[in-house]
Amino acid sequence: MKLSLPERLRAQILAEARAAVPCECCGLVLGYRRDDVAMVTALHPARNLAADANRFQIDPADHFAALRASREAGLSVIGCYHSHPGGVARPSAHDREGAGEENFFWLIATPEGALAAFVYLRGVMTGADLVTSSS
Repeated sequence: MKLSLPERLRAQILAEARAAVPCECCGLVLGYRRDDVAMVTALHPARNLAADANRFQIDPADHFAALRASREAGLSVIGCYHSHPGGVARPSAHDREGAGEENFFWLIATPEGALAAFVYLRGVMTGADLVTSSS
């Protein structure tokens, strides 16, 4: 599965990851699907309610606001993003345990500039092709 992410939104996620150190940043990914490519059109940053700096918990109010914004724009919430301030850009055991929505993308960033995409398919979090575009 492929995820198309505009460069400006990639830069936004990385800037949020750097700004949140030592905690994780988090947010929701809005967009649409065309064939087997998911197109990201907007990000919806969220407050992280997790007590542990190495976890994220999207504020439910921010989640509902993202759902409203996506519906008003004719889009869908197609994924989430968060950072691993002291780790690598791949799902942790906690991330895998928290996944559960089929075809839902997870973008994971590091403050050092790494960004990777994963998708939850048939009970497994697997790597997704991340394509960055200029638009």
